[in-house]
Amino acid sequence: MQTVETLNEGLKRAYTLTITAKEIDAKVEAEVRKVAPQIKMPGFRPGKVPANLIRKMHGPALTQDALNTAIQDGIQQLIASNQLRPAMQPSVSLENEYEAGQDAELKVELEILPDVPTPAIDKLKLERLTVPTDDAAIQAQLQKFADQQKSWNDTKDGYKAKQGDLVTVDFVGKTADGVAFDGGTGTDMAVEIGSGRLIPGFEDQVVGMKAGDEKQINVTFPDDYQAENLAGKPATFDLVAKSVKTAGETKIDDTLATSLGLKDLAQLKELLQGQVEQELNGLTRTHMKRKLLDQLAAGHDFDVPPSMVEAEFAQIWEQLKHEATHEPDPEAALVEMESEKDDYRAIAERRVRLGLLLSEIGQANGVEVTSQEMNRLIAQAAQQYGQEDQQRFIQYIQQEPMAAAQLRAPLYEDKVVDFLFSTATISDREVTREELEEAIESEDGFSTGTHSHDHDNHKPKAAKKAKAKAEEPAKKAATKAAPSKADKKVEAPKDEPKPAAPVKKAATKAAPAAKAEPAKKPAAKKAPAKK
Repeated sequence: MQTVETLNEGLKRAYTLTITAKEIDAKVEAEVRKVAPQIKMPGFRPGKVPANLIRKMHGPALTQDALNTAIQDGIQQLIASNQLRPAMQPSVSLENEYEAGQDAELKVELEILPDVPTPAIDKLKLERLTVPTDDAAIQAQLQKFADQQKSWNDTKDGYKAKQGDLVTVDFVGKTADGVAFDGGTGTDMAVEIGSGRLIPGFEDQVVGMKAGDEKQINVTFPDDYQAENLAGKPATFDLVAKSVKTAGETKIDDTLATSLGLKDLAQLKELLQGQVEQELNGLTRTHMKRKLLDQLAAGHDFDVPPSMVEAEFAQIWEQLKHEATHEPDPEAALVEMESEKDDYRAIAERRVRLGLLLSEIGQANGVEVTSQEMNRLIAQAAQQYGQEDQQRFIQYIQQEPMAAAQLRAPLYEDKVVDFLFSTATISDREVTREELEEAIESEDGFSTGTHSHDHDNHKPKAAKKAKAKAEEPAKKAATKAAPSKADKKVEAPKDEPKPAAPVKKAATKAAPAAKAEPAKKPAAKKAPAKK
């Protein structure tokens, strides 16, 4: 094989590879010997078909297989002999259409990983914001569970519903022109007045109704209502009140705990304290990690492979386009996205650079994911699939290095971050939960620049939040460990009926975005579909 370098510019490399006809023919011979035992032909015993007949019958297919093998071997040899570290899969193309008996000329283009300068980690300084777990926080959680465990008492005839009462109604929803709309009719819907679970104005107009009352109410659906044909539109609901109940007192005692399957109130408090502490520790870590990555980004600048940046940007852009479809005005959201396209590309570049930095730090300091940890990750991830697909998924991860690397990356990153925490100079400051959340949500917390002067505090806070959300997709990993007994999460049951139309779209608050996560490479093959 002959190799000629045709491009050496920055991180870009290009080569012309010539694989001789003699080399390809040798691969064909190897393929013939490989398949000969399985070839059957009339007049010959199995495995005894002459090689020349095999060539005659299966020549084109064997030649194609041999050419593919020669190309793969040639690329591996090229990478090894030139000590290349490809950033992504090389681009390979035949210069001319190949014909049997000729040399094959290939054009190979690739980008290599940069030589990452030794990261400066000896002067890292971080502030750890901590929130003490006090009795008030535990008591607030207990009260939430008590509220979810409400009992309801019947009322006397003629009782008028008040705030906090539970009214059971039948309803028929109609558009402004009096036409009943799909999904707008229901029976026995429980309306807890003041809960805020239904569309604005619905619950308030139930106040004063008695069992047996009929009433028409007027509402306007929210602009972000899930049914697009109703979003932002006025409507009426014809209601029939079937019963009115008042909330009974739910005491915070052992009975409440046993109703949740626990031993007593002390065990419930212990579990709640563990959950609150875990949540607060998570917020503290999120803030510290952002500040850590900010320092790394501000202290290091080097070229990154454009192909990796484009792959990362594509992930960000697809996520943003998906989210835009759920905005009240999708077209306006897309226009705003386009106006900030360069900013999102800068986010992608920063993420790739930080990913390479964290990888370099980990390798230089012996950070690794053990085989036991990897097996646990695979087993946890396999739980997302149906029983029949779990083994296929495990085999897929074991056979595809890129898919395995993608699964390993979040844990590896966390281990590198923990290592950096262990080497940094950390000062502690006690704050309230509100102060910690404000620090996470602050404009500085959403800065996305690679250098300190890139922190653009003139941009609206909403725009910074959008950029931070764009960084979330880099955090892949959708592995969820089954909770141990010690980690049992207490959840009060919810038995509320789920009516069709009046239910307000659930407001979802995104978890704080982990800034500038390392870039991941896409898997080469398709994994089994999730159940």
